[in-house]
Amino acid sequence: MDTRRGQPIGIELVRRGIVTEQDIDKALEYQKSHPNKKIGDILDILKLCDSQTLISEIGDILDEKAIYLQENDLKINALEYMSLDIMKQNKAIPFDIASGRIKVCFADTSNKRAMDTIRLLLLNKGLVMDKYITFESNILNIIRSLDGSVSDNINTNADVSGLVDSIIKTAMEKRASDIHIEPMEKFVRVRYRIDGQLITEVTIDREKQSQIIGRIKAISNMHQEKQESQDGRILLYPDYNIRVSSQKNVNGEKFVLRLLKKNEDIKRLFELGFPNDDKIVNDSFNKKNSITVIAAPTGEGKTTTLYSIIDYLNRPEINITTIEDPVEIRIDGLNQIEIDAKTSFEGALRTVLRQDPDIILVGEIRDKETAEIAMQAGQTGHYVLSTIHTIDAIEVITRLRKMNVSDYDISSTLATSVSQRLVRRVCPHCAKERELNQREKDIITKIGNKYGISYELDGVKTYDVVGCKKCNHTGYLGRIGIFEILNVTDEIKQLITEGASSIEIRKEALKQSYKPLIIDGINKVIAGITTLDELNNKLVIY
Repeated sequence: MDTRRGQPIGIELVRRGIVTEQDIDKALEYQKSHPNKKIGDILDILKLCDSQTLISEIGDILDEKAIYLQENDLKINALEYMSLDIMKQNKAIPFDIASGRIKVCFADTSNKRAMDTIRLLLLNKGLVMDKYITFESNILNIIRSLDGSVSDNINTNADVSGLVDSIIKTAMEKRASDIHIEPMEKFVRVRYRIDGQLITEVTIDREKQSQIIGRIKAISNMHQEKQESQDGRILLYPDYNIRVSSQKNVNGEKFVLRLLKKNEDIKRLFELGFPNDDKIVNDSFNKKNSITVIAAPTGEGKTTTLYSIIDYLNRPEINITTIEDPVEIRIDGLNQIEIDAKTSFEGALRTVLRQDPDIILVGEIRDKETAEIAMQAGQTGHYVLSTIHTIDAIEVITRLRKMNVSDYDISSTLATSVSQRLVRRVCPHCAKERELNQREKDIITKIGNKYGISYELDGVKTYDVVGCKKCNHTGYLGRIGIFEILNVTDEIKQLITEGASSIEIRKEALKQSYKPLIIDGINKVIAGITTLDELNNKLVIY
């Protein structure tokens, strides 16, 4: 903490009556044996004044925003924004975020190098830094608590088999979907993707890197000597299939382990966040002679939604066949085909059409050939379900056009396109309830006005996220989908046939039942399921 602006800070604190001259004498005596400590920090170490009062006065003297960080001041998981090593090197802690601005507490705001390092790091993440000042001991205590919280379940002192096993089992316990094991210049970093967010779990000494790599390759049936990209699978854990991917980088080989739970219960559609309305579900999915497409970027739950639709439609009198890469959940009563090195989506789909199917699930439409065969299947009496990578339900039409599928085939076969995103749920264990503030009401009202929707917002509750051990200090626990549904009506079919642009199609859809993703997101904010900040992080609405 900078204590050298204007007159000595000790004199100013005495003048303000915060401490006495005798207190300053004690601090100066302590400083003789601790020359790197500043007077303000020493006064706190010796507890010669209330910590919060002291830092507030020092902040006022230095013309800096100041805070004495407590556990409930940490509104975010700091490890999502910077590693422990960067925090330690720069004596800095990020502790809150809102509207693209992130609050960071420093032990010394006069350290230009530290300030620039953190500012640029956060700027690269699209965040503007607001600086705060506190005591160095306060910063170090928070870092120690974070260091302990991220490594208490992984036994870094175990032999390599035990170490890798604890990394994997801890990920399972924390509901991680992926494990990233990444070689850095001075250590190996282990991160978990939990509820869509990457969180640093632990760092491991660099000398263990080759042992960790050898163990992962051994249990995933990879070539030990080969350092090019490889794919493998770990089958040691009875409840999980674990897909493994390796990629060489400048510091060694990085591994990503995708955790796929076997025989996981299929969630009903409305549990995923889909509108709990039988008519909407029937209108969207209970089809014949057509295709329904689920659209979203990678990692937004498309496959989970497909499984839920199949579970909804599954009856003994219907022949359902799935073509997947890989088969993630096995469902009784389905014929499930897994793509491998000798089987393509296109080839498997051609064969399936000779197997008398009623419903066909194609894991992904990824090229012209698969798209054309899926269209043919939809035109010859089958109901096809698939996914596609695109940003929203309207753009499914554009994506199919770019695959050179004709407008006639799209208009005659595409029945429904559904787009979705996954937003994090407010953690019920630590969230603090409050009413919407005026800024939040204005944002929601503006969005509603754009789409002709009126919201009654007086008395509506929302939550401030806090963070606790149950939610890995993120303030969020689990995820839920937000959805938009485009049912391809006769009017929209006509526009597609005429080659209308996505803008023209969107205008017509908005006149009908179509509502964009943001509307379902706002509804879930008003229902207290998620927050406006989380919705903004996903859709960038302000």
